Amino acid sequence: MFHSERRRGIPLTGWSVAPSFACASRVFGVCASVGSDRGATRRIRKGAALGASAALTLLPLWTPLAPTAWATDPTPSASPSPKREVTATPSPSATAVPKTSATPSKGTSTTNGDDVRQREYWLKEYGITSLWSQATGKGVTVAVIDTGVDGTHPDLEGNVLRGYDASGVGSEDGWKGLGAEPMHGTEVASLIAGHGHDTQGYSAIAGQPGRPTGVIGVAPEAKILPISLNMGTTGGKSIDEQIPAAVRYAVDHGAQIINMSIGSNKTSWPQSWDEAFAYAEQKGVLIVAAAGNRGSGLTQVGAPATIPGVLTVGGIDRNKQVSEGSSTQGISIAVVAPSTDMIAAAPGNGYMLWSGSSAAAPLVTGVAALLKQKYPKESAAQLAQRLIASADDAGVTGRDPLYGYGIFNPQDAMALAAPTVTANPLGSISEWIAVHRKRQVSDPTPSDAAPVHEEGESIVKAAAPDARRPPEDRGWLPPVILAALVLWLTIITAGSVHRLHRMHVSAGQAARMARAAAHHPGSHRGTRRTSR
Repeated sequence: MFHSERRRGIPLTGWSVAPSFACASRVFGVCASVGSDRGATRRIRKGAALGASAALTLLPLWTPLAPTAWATDPTPSASPSPKREVTATPSPSATAVPKTSATPSKGTSTTNGDDVRQREYWLKEYGITSLWSQATGKGVTVAVIDTGVDGTHPDLEGNVLRGYDASGVGSEDGWKGLGAEPMHGTEVASLIAGHGHDTQGYSAIAGQPGRPTGVIGVAPEAKILPISLNMGTTGGKSIDEQIPAAVRYAVDHGAQIINMSIGSNKTSWPQSWDEAFAYAEQKGVLIVAAAGNRGSGLTQVGAPATIPGVLTVGGIDRNKQVSEGSSTQGISIAVVAPSTDMIAAAPGNGYMLWSGSSAAAPLVTGVAALLKQKYPKESAAQLAQRLIASADDAGVTGRDPLYGYGIFNPQDAMALAAPTVTANPLGSISEWIAVHRKRQVSDPTPSDAAPVHEEGESIVKAAAPDARRPPEDRGWLPPVILAALVLWLTIITAGSVHRLHRMHVSAGQAARMARAAAHHPGSHRGTRRTSR
């Protein structure tokens, strides 16, 4: 049975998928229909297989909501479609999303969109609709590195480019959902660039681009470049290979912004990721990542949201308070955005209610796409500065590990004067690598080119001299030197002994003469003569 945000996910080891805090082991059925000719609802299935490998847990950061979420229904006439039986394991609490009727029901407003559109509370509450007169994301390409994006969904049709599969087990264009959460990438993409769809009986909404029913994203005219990853199931390439390949592909194929609503249970990341993120930094591509969710067991922000230069997004609830389950904490959080009671498009022409920082990140990514269209010459560092400088401070004064710089403010970000920063205020992965990674010095490559001293003057390459033993290293020399030294010491010693002997003999003779003089004093005096 699915519960609300407090339900915890299943603990995982290794690189694998885990939903924010729900339904890792059950197949989750959600249903909705779109278009005037789709009366029957369609199920969206959620894979239950989970795989484990390597050292981290990589996961889409989301949570399907329980039926209690319908209590916040914005219109009296909107109601969930009947509960569906879960395909693999019956679950009476499986959440269904509202069905878009071919003909509006009595009391339904046709000037504000259907019940799906009216559930997108963040569009008006955060002033996003007021920005569409200035920018809609047109001309901006956003890469969604995730589980694949369903480009056939009516709310995304025409906005999804042919992308890339980094896993080796998906479709070449990145449109096929992969892993244990195959719908996740489609949901993320719809919050960025959904444009809605037409339904009989609904008229265009004044001041809104796109079509009147279904999900409309923050940047409804941006293009999505899907890059699919395989997380949570076996087969294909390791995540250490998938992530750098995905980032490089995004940069090389025109993405100006990259959204990564995936996370891990460690703050560190494999060294194999370094060069790809540094490459994105050098090419001026802004990377936006989800912070992670406490509800899925993450107590702190994990990679890739910890990589310097990445704009990390945390989640808040409807009261603009940090969500207990749909966000986490960490010093790398830049801003926070709505992450609870979210609705998004899902594969199979369906919709899904969900919560998690996975939903907060694409809202900020969408605003970045609007800014990029409005200010096409601004760098990734300037876009990041706009988003953090315009944020409304919350929590502890200044930047803090829960709210970052504050709650994102799309209107102020758009109105802010051009930032003068030249370096990314969120750090530099290139500088981090230079400090924290040991440099590998390669051996010099030999060259056969003729040496040149000055222009026009060549130097003849001389042959290397033959190797010969030096004279001092030859066998006869050391004994000769030693013998000479011994002889010299012998001569010195003999001379000293001889000198000492002579001194001793002289001293003895002097002593004898002194004793003789003492015994015969008269013998040394003259004869005294007297006269009479």
